[in-house]
Amino acid sequence: MPRIAYQLYCSRNFPPLGDTLRKLTELGYKNVEGFGGLLADVDSLKSGLEANNLAMPSCHFALDMLEQDAAGAVATAKKLGIEKVIVPYIGPEDRPTDTQGWIAFGQRLAAAGKPVQDAGLVFGWHNHAFELDATPEGDMPLDLIADASPDLMLELDLGWVRVAGHDPVAWIEKYASRLTAVHVKDIAPDGTATDEDGWADVGHGIQDWAAIHAALQQAGVDHYVVEHDNPSDDARFARRSLAAVQSF
Repeated sequence: MPRIAYQLYCSRNFPPLGDTLRKLTELGYKNVEGFGGLLADVDSLKSGLEANNLAMPSCHFALDMLEQDAAGAVATAKKLGIEKVIVPYIGPEDRPTDTQGWIAFGQRLAAAGKPVQDAGLVFGWHNHAFELDATPEGDMPLDLIADASPDLMLELDLGWVRVAGHDPVAWIEKYASRLTAVHVKDIAPDGTATDEDGWADVGHGIQDWAAIHAALQQAGVDHYVVEHDNPSDDARFARRSLAAVQSF
């Protein structure tokens, strides 16, 4: 069974954090994944994790944080026991619009990750759907990002892959050796869960988890992060998703 983590972003609308961490421990989680909004108070976050016997093997860091203060980001990661530093996103205004732009972005990303890698940590990129829309020249931005460095790992978001119209299994197989973790995310049937932006609890949507899990195991992926971008009930999502992944 892979290491199963809960992306704390799922519970951003259900404060306080201490209650979330306690709830996750009670449900049986051992690991969580952090995000940038939690890094403003590292000491409090560290105390909360320790009090609830939770590890944070991975965390999302903003690209500008790494570029502006790589040493500080590495120090934060080491203090929290983070093994994997993942850049999760760039806003629409910053996204390249052609192949050359994405090549340059990949190089920028690889350069930002070098201090992280030099510190002995894993560095990677987490996709959304926009990296899976071809450039005018016919190239896939996610490929161009990955091409920037063989040491740049990927945290493949399986939900966004499907939303972009692609087969998650095909992308798992394509980048099997580069997957440091995956976001295990499900999608509700068309026209349902509109109050939750069309996402579903893991195992309760349209994803073919038997095929996906088999491909992940074949690829040797041992770190699953469950996520739902906008659950109306984070406790329900956490409980049902953990049960689903444990049954894969």
